[in-house]
Amino acid sequence: MPISDRTRKSMGEGGWIRRMFEAGIAMKAQRGADNVFDLSLGNPVMEPPPEVQQELLRLAQHPIAGMHRYMPNPGYPETRQAVANGLAEETGLPFTREHVVMTCGAAAALNVALRTILNPGEEVIILAPYFGEYTFYIENHQGVPVIVSTGPDFQPDLSAIEAAITPRTRALIINSPNNPSGVVYSAERLQALGDLLRRQQSRHGSQIFLLSDEPYRRIIFDGLAFPQVLPHYENSMVAYSHAKDLALPGERIGYIAVNPHCQDLKEVMDGLIFSHRTLGFVNAPALMQHVVRSLRGVSVDAGQYQRKRDYLCGQLQEMGYSLVKPQGAFYLFPKSPIADDVAFVEALQQWNVLTVPGRGFGTPGHFRIAYCVEDRVLEGAMQGFARAAEQFGL
Repeated sequence: MPISDRTRKSMGEGGWIRRMFEAGIAMKAQRGADNVFDLSLGNPVMEPPPEVQQELLRLAQHPIAGMHRYMPNPGYPETRQAVANGLAEETGLPFTREHVVMTCGAAAALNVALRTILNPGEEVIILAPYFGEYTFYIENHQGVPVIVSTGPDFQPDLSAIEAAITPRTRALIINSPNNPSGVVYSAERLQALGDLLRRQQSRHGSQIFLLSDEPYRRIIFDGLAFPQVLPHYENSMVAYSHAKDLALPGERIGYIAVNPHCQDLKEVMDGLIFSHRTLGFVNAPALMQHVVRSLRGVSVDAGQYQRKRDYLCGQLQEMGYSLVKPQGAFYLFPKSPIADDVAFVEALQQWNVLTVPGRGFGTPGHFRIAYCVEDRVLEGAMQGFARAAEQFGL
């Protein structure tokens, strides 16, 4: 048997995004790339801001001695301090470099955090719809995923969260702006969530961590300010990635930051650094740490994604699709016209449109559209959506 039963089981249960992406490759080979409208993968078509290229060029022409060697496992002190300075300004909390570990993106940050805090069999609450890999991350470290549905507006349902907390609850993962819905969790809801977690900690005599996955934090629409999570709850951490704000998904650079008021802070930080090393990441990519250090506050133009959102929402609503308008990120999560979201997604493929069924995000009956694509792809997909709307009686 070449692979473990556990891996085989996980492969069979998950991976809808990759499954659809691979289906797209096959369709493009068969029907021609220009004839397939692939909205399955959150792989930004937008190029990095010019400041990224300028910094890469500067480092190539004026290399820093030893810039490709090992550094301390949590990352270059000066890079961590630059991150801390930004967090202190954004949150009002007393961040220093001692609260930051540079990581290989937000996925690594979450795995490092879960490896650090979880005992076998402890529970981690995730809010549906959720990024499909969360369940695997939790199971990687012998945790138990507990899925809690959000409300019809995709905002956290505090009553449902409270009902799901048990003495074995160790963490809650939230993701705002959310993948796949694009919803931004409100400051009022986050404050109430912090109050709820404090009460539950006291009730159970436990320590419950709030892990905030924030790779889309700077892709916010309509002049909305990002509601910070950290000020509302002490035992909190942020997982961040520059995959989206600097359009660098392939470079795998991000960080994990721990609330300076976290209980047992030093032990938590020591655990994160140890887990980062022993999980095999060792350290975040050296070159990218040098690059992002000087680019605090630089981001892609979120207005470009807002324009695509407005076009997509307007077109689909006119066709009769039911949806919650995203406030950030670059995803849309409409209701499927039929209960079987997989069947609907398969039907779209006859018109060369690729999306992802909602069950891949813990929310059957919906489907996800990634609109971080060229305009011609979005525009080309509209005929397929219109044909599907007609076929299923919208």
